Amino acid sequence: MNYKQSKIILLVSVLTLVSCNLSQNVVAKPPLQQDLKTTPSVLSTKSNTGDSATHLTYKIATYDSQLMGANRTYGVSLPPGYEQNPKQRYPVIFLLHGGHGNPSDWFIQNKGEALKTVEQLYTTGKLPPSIIITPDGNDKRGSSPYRDPEYIDGPNGKVSTAVGDELVKVVQSRYRTLTNPDFWAIGGLSSGAWGAMNVGLHNVNHFSILFSHSGYFKDKSGPTNSPIIYIKSIPTPAKKRLRIYLDSGKADIEEIDEAKNFSQVLNNLKIYNLFRQFPGSHTWQYWREHLADSLTFVGEQFKSAEMESMAHNVGINNKNP
Repeated sequence: MNYKQSKIILLVSVLTLVSCNLSQNVVAKPPLQQDLKTTPSVLSTKSNTGDSATHLTYKIATYDSQLMGANRTYGVSLPPGYEQNPKQRYPVIFLLHGGHGNPSDWFIQNKGEALKTVEQLYTTGKLPPSIIITPDGNDKRGSSPYRDPEYIDGPNGKVSTAVGDELVKVVQSRYRTLTNPDFWAIGGLSSGAWGAMNVGLHNVNHFSILFSHSGYFKDKSGPTNSPIIYIKSIPTPAKKRLRIYLDSGKADIEEIDEAKNFSQVLNNLKIYNLFRQFPGSHTWQYWREHLADSLTFVGEQFKSAEMESMAHNVGINNKNP
């Protein structure tokens, strides 16, 4: 089933619910932020065209970062049909690189090769067309083989805020994005997975969907930058909106234990999450193979958010009884 067909089914389902005067939840998920000024009624259906792959590109862009006091780079892949549909707005996915990395890692040969994965997900309708951004997670010292990126606001720069707020606003000003955080996702691999959780939880006004491949969730800098601790302190409405995906390779012993523990904390807090284990270890091969799993989860959340928006627009009560 392609995405256009699934949208028709979603609309029929909503209309059926209306005709029955139901007041229960449309989907079995935590209620999402409802703001008719920012919540769209539809996502793009231009995902399964035969030539979508030829329209998918990736490039490096720059912006002047006031927080970091220098030009910063980021990568961007625009969805197929972006130039041909000037009124269409799109969901956004931030992909964070890991240790000793840079914004191109997710897309280059022998590393992430993400264009192949994204093209396939667009073609099959598992991921609605999206604007994909790969931020620079390095601090003022730059990338180094001797240290991981620090996705925190620390002595070497306010990287967390630069990625999670400043760059978000740059992206919103340059591209046709949806503004509702239910249509914004952030994820990464290894230290970028920790970074995605840390940046995302400190910027829940921008991101509702977080995902981690082989991540860890406790940082040496303390509880403020340790998602497994910090998440307990975020406001209840934000907790209810969050949707979190975790995976790790079975041979990645420390990371899989971290993911299990974090998932248990999320369950205790009643935060919607999915934890999966796969054969593999801490390698690019593993991350290439399972990027499709996290982005499929992201696509499901985008579609769920759209369905709730449609239900809200036609008057279905979406709040828990």
